[in-house]
Amino acid sequence: MNTSSPIRHRCLALVLAAAALLPGTSQAQLAVPDARILPIELAATPLKVTPDRADWTYVSGAQASFRITLDLSPYPAEGVSIRYKLGPEMLEGPEKSAPVPAGGLVLPVTAPTEPGFVRCSVTATLEGKPVTVLATMGFAPEQIKPTQTAPADFDSFWATQKAALAKVEPDYRLDPAPDLSSATVEAFYLSFQNVGGWPGPSRIYGVLCVPRREGSFPAVLSVPGAGVRPYTGNRGLAEKGVITLQIGIHGIPVNLPKEVYEGLHRGALDNYNRFNLDNRNAYYFRRVYLGCLRAADYLTTLPKWDKKDLVVMGGSQGGQLSIMTAALEPRVTALAALYPAYSDVSGYLHGRAGGWPGLFRPIAGGGVNDAPVEPKLLTSTYYDTLNFARRLRVPGIYFQGYNDVVCPPTSVFAVYNTITAPKQLVLGLEHGHAWSATQQAPMDAWVYQHLGIH
Repeated sequence: MNTSSPIRHRCLALVLAAAALLPGTSQAQLAVPDARILPIELAATPLKVTPDRADWTYVSGAQASFRITLDLSPYPAEGVSIRYKLGPEMLEGPEKSAPVPAGGLVLPVTAPTEPGFVRCSVTATLEGKPVTVLATMGFAPEQIKPTQTAPADFDSFWATQKAALAKVEPDYRLDPAPDLSSATVEAFYLSFQNVGGWPGPSRIYGVLCVPRREGSFPAVLSVPGAGVRPYTGNRGLAEKGVITLQIGIHGIPVNLPKEVYEGLHRGALDNYNRFNLDNRNAYYFRRVYLGCLRAADYLTTLPKWDKKDLVVMGGSQGGQLSIMTAALEPRVTALAALYPAYSDVSGYLHGRAGGWPGLFRPIAGGGVNDAPVEPKLLTSTYYDTLNFARRLRVPGIYFQGYNDVVCPPTSVFAVYNTITAPKQLVLGLEHGHAWSATQQAPMDAWVYQHLGIH
């Protein structure tokens, strides 16, 4: 991103305004309650695909279209051949081809019969290289309802799991991390025992950062996105006077050589999100969820904690874990979740997009992946972000991009619409599944405001 661009300057203004609506953007046309729209910054490519509404959002049954253009000079007299898919997000259907005349190509959209999202993905060969862009329009997204069910014993199940965790001695271990410390922040490598079963307890590892100065401070737990990687702590927030704990979830130290994580990612931990999916008591995320709860509990034991503010935040899988932690840990006071994963994962069984990791997707020749479905679907009901979102009681800020192909907006809106706690939604219409300063600015501003820091 060009840091001197007008959009960058507006993002800085947004931070100062604590997530206020940006100059030049409009909320009046958007039907989603409590939503803010970040400025659209189209990709730097000659190929463009844009909906015919500035907010990319329509009422149910509305007429709509995508416009495909190419900024080429000279423009070929015969037009430019493109390939495109057009249909419900993640289920767009077969690829078609068409020439794009100099004035652009308009593709009419058949409005879905139910609230949801329609996506157009376009590929053209430019200077011998394929270029793909996409755009996604929402139809009454504020009316999207979940497909996932809530098991009758959901609460008792998690009460039992928390009781099992309480029987495991924490065995907290702190090792100084001078390489991560500064004159104002003292950093440590933290580990503690967690439930496991292979054959005994496992451990969770992370980085704790504590302001060196005297006083009491709010605390923030940072939970990770999907994958296997090292961590160095949320030191920037600690510099502002916040106790921070950033954790990994896989039971391995967070300061190993990069090659170790790459090997695990491609090997032993590949597809970990499906390990023991047919058994709710042995599913991989059971240990992960309980590890997050113990991490939050640890922060409340620190003498410098202000006994008041405990925020949990993360993106993607981290958004999933943030919502879960805020729902199950009563001392959490707020959360920030970017494009939360594992949201309404049963969606594909109902003919629409489900959340990461794409459970139960249709496969070629009929049927779905993750068969047999019944035991795995049952397990998913105990771990789906949606069923934790139903139980949220603390304020939260959420981010979603319409162009997200990992955590599709249909799945995230199913979760967001379910939340009855105070909530704020930030939309980056062109954003996909990637971090940027543009999206982070209002999230940070909201957290800073909640914590009373500058």
